[in-house]
Amino acid sequence: MNPDHKAIHSKIAPEAIGPYSQAIHTGSLIYCSGQIALDNKGTLHNSDITAETTMVMENIKAVLHEAGATMDHVVKTTIFLTNLDDFEEVGKVYAGYFQQPYPARSTIQVAALPKGARVEIEATAYVIS
Repeated sequence: MNPDHKAIHSKIAPEAIGPYSQAIHTGSLIYCSGQIALDNKGTLHNSDITAETTMVMENIKAVLHEAGATMDHVVKTTIFLTNLDDFEEVGKVYAGYFQQPYPARSTIQVAALPKGARVEIEATAYVIS
């Protein structure tokens, strides 16, 4: 790996379920891998889309914290949904984690997500190192 890249690992967020890092910090950027609603014991919290989205956002928050950043540092997110009918509910939870100006965002409907999740969110944050 490039010596300027630092892998980020939070014990609060779930372990990566494949060959990837929870996040990579390089220069002034933190690239957070997509998070689903797994807790750090591997249990999926998907009783409803609100609970699932909340767990996803808490995972992102934990990974960012480990990298020395907060949700205020997030500049771009991508949301993957298995059903765009969940767009509004996901947006309500998501909005509670950010202040205006909100990060740039894309939302995409996908056929499936790992572990049967309904929502996955990835984030990019900017920090001055």
